[in-house]
Amino acid sequence: MKNPLCWVILTGVAFLLIQQGLPVYSQGDSQSDNKVMDNITVRQGETVFLSCSQGDVVTHSAWLNRSSIMYAGEDKWSVDPRVSLVTLNQDEFTIKIENVDMTDEGQYICAVQTRSRATTTSVHVIVQVPPKITSLSKDIVVNEGSNVSLVCSASGKPDPSVSWKIISPAAQSLTSEDEFLEIPSVSRQRAGTYECTAMNDVATDVQTVELTVNYAPTVSDGKDVGVTLGQQGVLQCEADAVPPADFEWYRDDRRIFNGFDGIEIEDSGALSKLTFFNVSEGDYGNYTCVAINKLGSANTSVVLFEVIEPTSSTLLQGPGAVQDGNSASRAGHTSTCLLVLLALQLLLKF
Repeated sequence: MKNPLCWVILTGVAFLLIQQGLPVYSQGDSQSDNKVMDNITVRQGETVFLSCSQGDVVTHSAWLNRSSIMYAGEDKWSVDPRVSLVTLNQDEFTIKIENVDMTDEGQYICAVQTRSRATTTSVHVIVQVPPKITSLSKDIVVNEGSNVSLVCSASGKPDPSVSWKIISPAAQSLTSEDEFLEIPSVSRQRAGTYECTAMNDVATDVQTVELTVNYAPTVSDGKDVGVTLGQQGVLQCEADAVPPADFEWYRDDRRIFNGFDGIEIEDSGALSKLTFFNVSEGDYGNYTCVAINKLGSANTSVVLFEVIEPTSSTLLQGPGAVQDGNSASRAGHTSTCLLVLLALQLLLKF
């Protein structure tokens, strides 16, 4: 067959017959040889080489894919720029496909024509695709006690496995070997960063979701503070809450505002400070701190009490200035005896 185009057309017909399972015969009515090579597995984005053996008396050869002729000898029939000829000689006929994609998966046939018979070699290309998380729950904010459902879906080939785990705080132990992670009646301890992992034989894809759990304030017990008159005193109040609490200070039923009577209120995160720069008699007493957010409130009481400094006279007398009752009694008896002796001496003179 001297006309290459006619031979290519015949090769295409042969390919169709092969797909239908029918026998193929050459010009000399000799049955063709049909060989099947092992599957070729390639990852998406990589390059695949397709090669078949030639012979000394080959007249024509071609590579075909599932629907069209790719190469007929040295002539490229494919319009795909990723396809190119690597080797064509008496020993082998090799082409390559770069940047392989899912559309390249399927059967490929190398057809070789000699003077006496036609030989076809088929190979199936399997394209593996790295996993990709295609649908993921967004960061979520819920109130304590709510039911939480996190969803993570992924695509890939082979089909990826999907799993969930909490990664922050690390002390928590919460996992799921499924696309869904259900957390019934969520507590504040379950707040944190959750990680979805999609994995197959090719690679791994990881993404995270932040779970925030709102809850009402809880306030630490206040510590009473003793301050000397005229000195600086600081009362503190600490609250645990999400969202963070706002603080209010009260003296009896009267709310205290910043700058009121020389008092400063400073809030920093979970801590509030009430500062007296020059404590007066009227400042001593009981104070109430109230922590408030949209879910509730909590309070604690703190006492500012007076600390009396030792006087200078007490410091000068030292330890000897303090005597017990027996010592005082003995001193009194001694004084009485001395007075009696002096009186007797005076009477004897007269």
